Amino acid sequence: MTNLEKSLPYERRSGSGLDTTAPLLEVENLSVTFSSEAGAVNAVRGVSYVVRPGESLAIVGESGSGKSVSSLAVMGLLPGNARVSGNIRFKGQDMLALNDKQLSKIRGSGLSMVFQDPLSALTPVYTIGDQIAEAVLIHQNVSKDKAAERAVELLDLVGIPNPKLRATSFPHEFSGGMRQRAMIAMAIANDPDLIIADEPTTALDVTIQAQVLEVLKKAKEATNAATILITHDLGVVAGFADRVMVMYAGKAVESSEVDDIFYHPRMPYTMGLLGSIPRMDVADKEPLIPIEGSPPSLLNLPPGCPFASRCPIVVDECLVTEPSLDPTDRLDHTAACHRRNEIAQRHWGAADVFVRPERPVDVMVEVPREQRTVVLELQDLQKAFPIRKGAVIRRTVGTVHAVDGVSLEVREGETLGLVGESGCGKTTTIMEIMSLVKPQAGRIVVLGKDTDKLTGEDRRRMRADVSIVFQDPMASLDPRMPIGDILSEPMWVQKVPAAKIRARVSELLKLVGLSPEHASRYPAEFSGGQRQRIGIARALALEPKLVVLDEPVSALDVSIQAGVINLLDELKAKMGLSYLFVAHDLSVVRHIADRVAVMYLGRVVEIGTSKDIFDRPSHPYTQALLSAIPLPDPVKERTRQRILLTGDLPSPSDIPAGCRFSSRCFVYNQQLSDAERARCRGEDPGLYDVGAGHGAACHYATVREVV
Repeated sequence: MTNLEKSLPYERRSGSGLDTTAPLLEVENLSVTFSSEAGAVNAVRGVSYVVRPGESLAIVGESGSGKSVSSLAVMGLLPGNARVSGNIRFKGQDMLALNDKQLSKIRGSGLSMVFQDPLSALTPVYTIGDQIAEAVLIHQNVSKDKAAERAVELLDLVGIPNPKLRATSFPHEFSGGMRQRAMIAMAIANDPDLIIADEPTTALDVTIQAQVLEVLKKAKEATNAATILITHDLGVVAGFADRVMVMYAGKAVESSEVDDIFYHPRMPYTMGLLGSIPRMDVADKEPLIPIEGSPPSLLNLPPGCPFASRCPIVVDECLVTEPSLDPTDRLDHTAACHRRNEIAQRHWGAADVFVRPERPVDVMVEVPREQRTVVLELQDLQKAFPIRKGAVIRRTVGTVHAVDGVSLEVREGETLGLVGESGCGKTTTIMEIMSLVKPQAGRIVVLGKDTDKLTGEDRRRMRADVSIVFQDPMASLDPRMPIGDILSEPMWVQKVPAAKIRARVSELLKLVGLSPEHASRYPAEFSGGQRQRIGIARALALEPKLVVLDEPVSALDVSIQAGVINLLDELKAKMGLSYLFVAHDLSVVRHIADRVAVMYLGRVVEIGTSKDIFDRPSHPYTQALLSAIPLPDPVKERTRQRILLTGDLPSPSDIPAGCRFSSRCFVYNQQLSDAERARCRGEDPGLYDVGAGHGAACHYATVREVV
């Protein structure tokens, strides 16, 4: 029996005879409407589902589909301008008939929620321990001392190191993964019957995501609590959920057991979501299957099926009548599609319904890598930031070694993926490159020119050949400027003639799949995917030779992401572009990168071809990263063995001696002798050659298959 099970009342423990057949939560015909200046927004439209004790339901769909709103309605946390109708029964009790005071007695004890952004959900002026203890004191008749002890116990259960000390820390002193684990500790503090997790891993590194999901699974198993997981990551769903409900335009459009949703989808929208995912377990780099267009406005839905304008198999009936959620040929499987029976009879999958774009012909494919021009070279690049203290007299008390000896190169027509956890130095590396100035130490050579020898005029001209696409397209586009001016600006700086600028703007918009008529519109008038396309168009305005991409698809829904990834592949193939692609999503990296460099604590710890890194990973850190990536395949997810890293990334201001990964290394902890461990602690490993062009910074590098 686990510590968590021992802390529960007998009737809540696994296997204690608890009735798991009676519904725990029943949602029937739930509708939520928000009033706005433009009119009524029908955010949720007639959603019904049941959750039983111990069951895990995943609610998936694009942004704006109504996933979070439906769950906030269950919790009674919607704002005052929301009108809710239908029925919500928790353990037979009508939740919509309760006032806020009555709901407060249930929230935290019977129902609890893990929010998407833990930093916003935690109060910054109270310690973590006090906030967890407060949740205990509100719902249990215990002393403050007992509540404080329970807080420490819960922090220990969710994997927070040194919990007694960390209970006295404030939220800003925790990393993102630790804050999310603290939120889970608060959610399970009173042994709730139902835990709602709203995108609990979206902002986390994959290694921390794996730890958080493991904590949620253990909490679910130990307490027999049901869970509702709201997410857009179908890989997470495959390994966590028992049942899946797919939402689109405020309605449920498909619902079934997890295996049926992945292997036997009956709704084209579900097929599109599955087809648009880049898969880490698929080496063939076929273009992804995007879902063209955008979801309809919930202010004024068109007649018929809301997905009709984006559906490749639409028929006349779809434009007139909205399909209801009806049974399919599969047991306990429903889908809202007029052609669901035909899809079943013909055994259609995503590739049968949606048109997969043709693979672009790469202009550089016939040129061997060693014969291509080197467009970017870093030699032992270093960047450190001083830590200063004092209000009047500032003194240096430490140094952050953000980039600590990075060497790599990018050749013409090549994509190098730069991956690693937050804080490993990826962004600092690309900022050093883009500044085009002399580095603190080491060399940066761009297009054959050493940056420490460039004059101001040289720098201005070189910026025409080196461009960047940022992570957040809304933040990187000036909201006060029309798109035409945004695309023109880099050309004005480089003194391109006005007539050529006008023609080039139209050409760029066509190049990224937009209409030249869009030039007069402002960024706010475009969807997220369209704004990212505009960011790419701006980066290509001056026909650069090297494009740096900083997490260019991480803020996009998977359906929109697929279109942007296909566009990047197509532009690279047609124009012979070179990409430095920074990302934490290794599935995207496998799809788009020719070579991969893995960074850890300011260093490259493994580098090689995409095939080498994904099929023959040699560094324990790379193996852990790959192991943590969820696969959108329920059978594979259930049978995979995870490599869970313990602890968080060490501080770059206090780098461990010897191998900087040894404090988290499973090989060091489980497989090495005392003499071998002594070598890891005392000797900093360089990049050892483990194959042709494949290097790993590990004294005991061993190939391990993890995908």
